[in-house]
Amino acid sequence: MIKQFIANGQVFSNAATHWLTQHHKRVTAVVAALLLGGGGGAFAVASLGPDAADIAVREVLEMVQPLSLPDYSQVTVAPYVLYRTDTTRTSDTADTLLKRLGVDDADAATFLRTDADARQILLARSGRQVTAEATADQRLSKLTVRWSTDSEVQFQRLVIERNGNDFASQIETAALRTNSQLASGTIRSSLFAATEEAKIPDAVAVQLAEIFSGDIDFRRALRKGDRFSVVYETLEGDGEPLRTGRVLSAEFVNAGKTFQAMWFADPATNQQAVQANSKGGYYTLDGKSLRRTFLSSPVAFSRVSSGFAMRFHPVLKQMRAHKGTDFAATTGTPARTVGDGVVTFSGVQKGYGKVVFVKHRGNTETVYAHLSKLMVRRGDNVSQGQTIGLVGSTGWATGPHLHFEVRANGVQKDPMKFAQQSETIPVAASAKPAFERVAQQAKIALVAASLQDSSAQ
Repeated sequence: MIKQFIANGQVFSNAATHWLTQHHKRVTAVVAALLLGGGGGAFAVASLGPDAADIAVREVLEMVQPLSLPDYSQVTVAPYVLYRTDTTRTSDTADTLLKRLGVDDADAATFLRTDADARQILLARSGRQVTAEATADQRLSKLTVRWSTDSEVQFQRLVIERNGNDFASQIETAALRTNSQLASGTIRSSLFAATEEAKIPDAVAVQLAEIFSGDIDFRRALRKGDRFSVVYETLEGDGEPLRTGRVLSAEFVNAGKTFQAMWFADPATNQQAVQANSKGGYYTLDGKSLRRTFLSSPVAFSRVSSGFAMRFHPVLKQMRAHKGTDFAATTGTPARTVGDGVVTFSGVQKGYGKVVFVKHRGNTETVYAHLSKLMVRRGDNVSQGQTIGLVGSTGWATGPHLHFEVRANGVQKDPMKFAQQSETIPVAASAKPAFERVAQQAKIALVAASLQDSSAQ
């Protein structure tokens, strides 16, 4: 029995060896499947059918008809057009401007020099957006110049186009498009240095200082590490930014204390009044107006060169109480009234030089001295922010600056403290629901704006 079992085993072994020799590829496939699928607990078993190597191969040759292709020689290719946009400079001539725009066209340069509109609008003007369209051989096809006007809804453009060998120009009016920009920054040295680092326009920085001037003394109270976030408008023409609009909302963290503001116009007012900014203003997000009876500064964001304190008088050469505040500014800088009132004096006085006195309600008077030019007369009614003269150095002044005084009942007061103590007006009850909706949107926008400050990371 045992001998028979051994004999049968020998026969099976010989058959298995023969089968493995004949079908080694199938065995390899099975082993590979076991190794790869074993980790997942599932695998497939290779087919034990006929080996492809054992199947006869027959080569078949057939003729294939090629597909018909279009005749590209008859296709018209659009001419190659080059586009370039730049900003005009006061030093621009027709040749230098075209060269900077990548245009080499003597006929186009001649037209720019001889066309009245082109000379007046384009040449020797700075800050205007200009776009050139040129052919592959650098000949001018079209030139468009865009600039903003006093309008809140429109801009103008000069369009110069080639027609054969000639050029023609025309001035057009088109609608402005308003977009919103988010930005934030951290104070390292000054507000303007921080806004420049954050690529925020100077006009927006000035507005920030104006908005929070009643709460923050930007001349003395800024701290390294103070932070700000801002949402502001950009006004665009043909997709190109032309100028900035108003600040829509802003947040400033000064010495650990947070101040927030947003622009709000009562929707009950007519649209024309809103566009003229006559009915809108800045408010805290809980509804308190930031517009006070008096501004803290008669010059838009300027450095204080001499404060409200004892000082050595630069002309009289002795210690004297300085009963006002001196604002350093270049000659010709607009000087504005800090509150509504009536001009009681506009002329020349010893020491003050050219000076304007404005009487306000509550027996308060403000003084604007050392002006280079007077722009109001006695008896004129003036409103807050109105330009009443230009900064100069007349009277007892060693250089251009504005000497500013606030007198309450005849007694000089510190302008900054006086402005902070002046009254504010809350949002009207009827406008409260609309205000709360805008305030909620402003909160969301300010959170998004705060994420733009890469310097604080």
